[in-house]
Amino acid sequence: MLNISQLYGLEAGPILGQGAQWRMSTFAVTTSCEILDLKTVKKGPVHFMGFLMGMVESMLRTLCAAICQDACSVNSSLASGTTALAALIIGRSLLVANAGDCRAVVCCRGKAVEMSRDHKPSCNREKMRIEASGGYVYDGYLNGLLNVARAIGDWHMEGMKACDGLGPLSAEPEVMMRNLTEEDEFLIIGCDGMWDVFRSQNAVDFARRRLQEHNDPVACCKELVDEAIKRKSGDNLSVVVVCFNSIAPPVLTAPRPRVQRSISAEGLKELQGFLDSLAD
Repeated sequence: MLNISQLYGLEAGPILGQGAQWRMSTFAVTTSCEILDLKTVKKGPVHFMGFLMGMVESMLRTLCAAICQDACSVNSSLASGTTALAALIIGRSLLVANAGDCRAVVCCRGKAVEMSRDHKPSCNREKMRIEASGGYVYDGYLNGLLNVARAIGDWHMEGMKACDGLGPLSAEPEVMMRNLTEEDEFLIIGCDGMWDVFRSQNAVDFARRRLQEHNDPVACCKELVDEAIKRKSGDNLSVVVVCFNSIAPPVLTAPRPRVQRSISAEGLKELQGFLDSLAD
């Protein structure tokens, strides 16, 4: 049995009903056990991570099609939707699956490395997919209604979803993988309310300074949320900070640039004349 180090997740929307939640949890646990028991693990980490990426994508698609649609058909009050992002850490491998406008950012020795892409309707790639699926983008909104191009649920919105997953509002996640190194210091996961007022590098700089002060990821989350509120964020605010090391991020010192000094031939001649005059 493979040992999963950590699994982190973030959703930014109305929660599904209790029945749907139970089915989601049962499906996720069952699928996870099936993945971890497979002999695929023995074929090596590269093969396994590729297999795992495909399984994560398949699992989220199935959750949307088999659970959300059924929940809405049973009780119209369960008609809701959410964006979602999950980060799975196995050993030194980080796997991020995203559907919507949550974002995951790794701090690599002070540099922000984005591990997800915001699925906005105005993005060229998403706009092309939406139009190919029979939808349209109006004033930055999908079908004039939603400001995200991918989400789980929202089956109650006419013309958004298709059982084959090819509707304008897709639940298919994008998956990114990264092999963590000693230079990777921490991970920030935030919903759109945070990224409305923080650039990725700005968030990394802010969090890094706070972690250098107290090395407390929980306190750092609160400080990020408080700062977003000060910056007048008007949307949901949820933040997760995951430190990869037990020690605080080190203070980085910029290397001094090497200055090359040179003198022109004319200047050298004048200097030689000056030195000769001193000798006289």
